[in-house]
Amino acid sequence: MGRNPWFETVAEAQRRAKKHLPSTVYDALVAGSERGRTIDDNLGAFGELGFAPRVAGHHAERDLTTTILGVETSMPVVISPTGVQAIHPDGEVAVARAAANRGVIMGLSSFASKPVEEVTAANPNTFYQMYWTGTRESMSQRMERARATGAKALIATLDWSFSIGRDWGSPEIPESINLKTAIKLAPDVITRPRWLWSFARTGRIPDLTAPNLQPPGGKAPTFFGAYYEWMQTPPPTWDDVKWMREEWGGPFLLKGVTRVDDAKRAVDAGVSAISVSNHGGNNLDTTPATIRILPSVVEAVGSDIEVLLDGGVRRGGDVAKALALGARAVLIGRAYLWGLGANGQAGVENVLDLLRGGLDSAVLGLGRSSVHELCPDDLVVPDGFTRTLGTTD
Repeated sequence: MGRNPWFETVAEAQRRAKKHLPSTVYDALVAGSERGRTIDDNLGAFGELGFAPRVAGHHAERDLTTTILGVETSMPVVISPTGVQAIHPDGEVAVARAAANRGVIMGLSSFASKPVEEVTAANPNTFYQMYWTGTRESMSQRMERARATGAKALIATLDWSFSIGRDWGSPEIPESINLKTAIKLAPDVITRPRWLWSFARTGRIPDLTAPNLQPPGGKAPTFFGAYYEWMQTPPPTWDDVKWMREEWGGPFLLKGVTRVDDAKRAVDAGVSAISVSNHGGNNLDTTPATIRILPSVVEAVGSDIEVLLDGGVRRGGDVAKALALGARAVLIGRAYLWGLGANGQAGVENVLDLLRGGLDSAVLGLGRSSVHELCPDDLVVPDGFTRTLGTTD
């Protein structure tokens, strides 16, 4: 009799993903850059916050629903766009189906392994993500393609400085899967027969191209080809951000804000929402945990735009803490990737169910009837916990 495929925590999903995936694939999912201080703080800071539960007067029914950029969602959790989910044959489509089945919004990376057309077909409530890469003409074409599929919002991710080097070693990711690469990876892959069979039975091999960056009439670039274009594109200005927002013409989320002055400039550029994010600890190491930064950003611009949080969310209680400190919702990345690696679409659904259950438990214990009632009074915030980056004038 096999092991129960259901897991009870995201930490267990990660352990199972590590056992199921070839080490080279698993290593590519491990977050953090340089010393890994930021990813550690993203995770650890949530543990420093405490709850202040109520003992009576609880509500038998709790409302976890909300809207994000005008889109209804069953709970304030969004699938954060992460690139190249070819760790599973269905990749982003499996994640989109899981999100749709649980009533949450799907974020799709422009560096994804599945085309936007397939993902929006699986989940109509899809937000499409773009980097500032290529020419304005190519970016306009990518936006139009996403718009034509019915994508509900654009996520612009700008917080990337191409930090390299991990103290624990960076993963070796091939340019493509060909005979030479297959032979090289065989000793690692052959030790994971269940993962290998999941691809063999579909007749497909892991796709390391970026189909959403395919030019009209051309071929989809490899992941590294797309990455090289991104590296060679001059960094955007605030005028470029405004251009992206105007060119998209709909709900627009700027991802990667940590400074108060940047948040204010984002409002001036006309964005609809921002995500307080340090790219999951994968950008400049020693950037503070986003949950520490969130209150200052909410105080500065929370009355003007929606403020979301990305980074370190592993439990429903983490979601509740972010909401209590002013976030409209959170984005999750590694949490659902561990679910995908552990058990495909069902694993992603498992993760979403865990977050929902944990959030509901927190709302219940805090004596609230809705996620919209959560506030700082529900938390124990240690002295010196928060950080304010940038000028506040």
